[in-house]
Amino acid sequence: MVNKIRYVPLYLWLLFTIVLFGFAILASLSTTRGIFTNSLFESGIHFSNYIDLFKTQKMGRYFLNSVIYTVSACVGVLVFAAPAAYVLGRVKFRGKKIVNLMFLSAISIPGLLISIPLFSLFVELKLTGSIITLVLIYIFTNIPFSVFLLTGFFASIPKELEESAAVDGCGPIQTFIKIILPVAQPGLITVSIFNFMSIWNEYLYALIFAGDPKYQTLALALQSIVLGFTNTGNYSGIFAASIIVFLPTFILYLFISKRIVAGITVGSVKG
Repeated sequence: MVNKIRYVPLYLWLLFTIVLFGFAILASLSTTRGIFTNSLFESGIHFSNYIDLFKTQKMGRYFLNSVIYTVSACVGVLVFAAPAAYVLGRVKFRGKKIVNLMFLSAISIPGLLISIPLFSLFVELKLTGSIITLVLIYIFTNIPFSVFLLTGFFASIPKELEESAAVDGCGPIQTFIKIILPVAQPGLITVSIFNFMSIWNEYLYALIFAGDPKYQTLALALQSIVLGFTNTGNYSGIFAASIIVFLPTFILYLFISKRIVAGITVGSVKG
């Protein structure tokens, strides 16, 4: 009985979440009149709310932009963060604690604080006004957290694997690519998922560095749609746009949530 009672808050929270999410989906397929009169499907199911977003609001282009930014940045972060975390987690060298402290300190720096210096730097380098600008920003700003998280994963891998690889004639780079990376797959996936959710919903850097409408992300598009549809009273369109932004991360989490839990567990064993 006691075991069941302690799960009551969890069940209540789950019920609350399901009700809110369910209402948002139903409202996105209804009309504004139906939302405010509690008769969501009185006039039928309106898939036109979604169709109009892609036709009139160009959601397809913004969706593609967000996919390009997110996927490119997640891959780029792994390219730089994985080797750095491997060295910090496996190699002993002078100044290691200072380097670890630098990465840890970088996580605590607010994005707003570095946004202006970053913008000035990219202007000087003439890298503004393109998709690559925001991709680089997302890579640079997500490396500290990724290195910090991956260091624990690499530190938990048995050293016998490297010793066996050395006996077989593998060099450090071959060992890292062929042996360590496959073993650290749960950690790499976990970091990629966290980065995906963070970048997909990111707003500040997109607002600063993606001024051209053709380079804007879904987060910026959602803000414009909410402001525009609020003035016209199209609340069903607001719900539909919100679902489009939210659904990819939700589906991703449903399919690989077990890998996230497994990866975090492995990374907490050592280091």
